[in-house]
Formats: sequence, structure tokens, C-alpha cells
Amino acid sequence: MSQAIESKGIAVIPARGGSKRIPRKNIREFAGKPMIAWSIEAALASGCFARVIVSTDDDEIAAVAEAQGAEVPFHRPAALADDHTGTIPVIAQAIDWLREQGEAPEAVCCLYATAPFVQAEDLRAGYRALQSGDDIDYAFSVTSYAFPIQRALRLTPQGRVAMFQPQHFQTRSQDLEDAWHDAGQFYWGRAAAWCAGTPIFSERAVPVTLPRHRVQDIDTPEDWQRAEWLFKAWQAQQQGGLA
Repeated sequence: MSQAIESKGIAVIPARGGSKRIPRKNIREFAGKPMIAWSIEAALASGCFARVIVSTDDDEIAAVAEAQGAEVPFHRPAALADDHTGTIPVIAQAIDWLREQGEAPEAVCCLYATAPFVQAEDLRAGYRALQSGDDIDYAFSVTSYAFPIQRALRLTPQGRVAMFQPQHFQTRSQDLEDAWHDAGQFYWGRAAAWCAGTPIFSERAVPVTLPRHRVQDIDTPEDWQRAEWLFKAWQAQQQGGLA
């Protein structure tokens, strides 16, 4: 049985309207639902959140989000809705807005709109991880690389190949340290850390590990197709006990 969530945080789902590589990707249909619906459903089902807020500059996205059960209580400023805006300022702006309304959130989770694989239990695990120590600013999803990064190759200007770490040419894969990367799904953080602009990737962050078959960046049409294949395969296997 999952550990109960004694107090609740705030979910903020960033979803700007200007995606260029996959137009309208935040509300494009994915496996039968608007993409953002999967994140909203997981947030609502988790029991972690007093409010599930979508931060957007786009009226159509706002309407879809509200139809799925999320709140859109403010319009994201244009200055925070371009291609170069980072995650931290968007979440900090949402926290500032909440504070102006008299709320004082302590734990705030940035949940990406393009995270169809995220599960309610993942979000609960992230909340518990954030609360596990006073020296923790963030807890976020990670997964392992499928291939040892120590044996990565680069392509030279001459069209040849070279190892990034040639000293590991003869090192057995099983003797190399596992490497991990951001799964790009959710980031629990303390409100003070978000508003201070504290970097997420640091010794004051803890990982929430996910299996590789539930992680896929969705930045290009090829990513989208791969994500749909993985998602359909995962759904087909869920009844068989694959988490």
C-alpha cells in the first residue's frame, strides 16, 4: 500500500502555445486523449495536490486543460512564453501569483504537459523524497542510460570516429558505473528553491528512478511516434504485471 500524503502541494503544468517542432503538441491527440490530459489525470489521481494549475499563454490550451479538470487561474506573461524561457522562472511566476492571492505553498511540483507515462505513484514517490530531509531542495524523475556513456563515440570533422573516453576501450560494460539522466517528467521542489532560482541538478536534489520503458522525450515528430509505440506496448503489458 502506498504511503499516505499527509499534506498537499501544488502542481504546475507548463504548457505554452508556441511549440514549433510539433505544433500544438500539448493538446494534440495522443493515444486517444489530448496529450496534456495524461499529466492532469496523474496529478489528480495522486492525492498529492491541493491544486493542479496549468500555466499557459494560450486560450485553446486553457480550455482543454479546464475540461480535463485542471485550473487555469492566470494567463502566463508573454515574456515567459518564448522558446528560451526556462522551467524555473515559469514555476517561480506561478508561486508568486499564488502568494499574491494569499497562499503560501511550500512544495510545488512542475509536471510537464508531455509526460504521458507519468503515474500517480511516481508523483507520490517524488513528494515523499522531497520531504525525506531538510537539506533537500528538489526531487525529480531520472532513468538510466541504456549504453555505457564511458564508451560513447563522437564523429570527427574528417568523417571518422573517436571515443570520448578512449581509456575505456577495453573496459567491460559490466565494470563501468551506471549513468543516469533526467527523465523529463516531473520536478518536485520547495517553493523557496524555485523562487531563488536554485539549480535543480545538484547535491541538494534526490532522484526518483523510473524504468527506461516509461521514459521518452517528445521534442520531434520521430520522438512522438516512438512515444506512441512505447505507450501502446506498455498499456498492453500492464495487465501482465510490467510496471
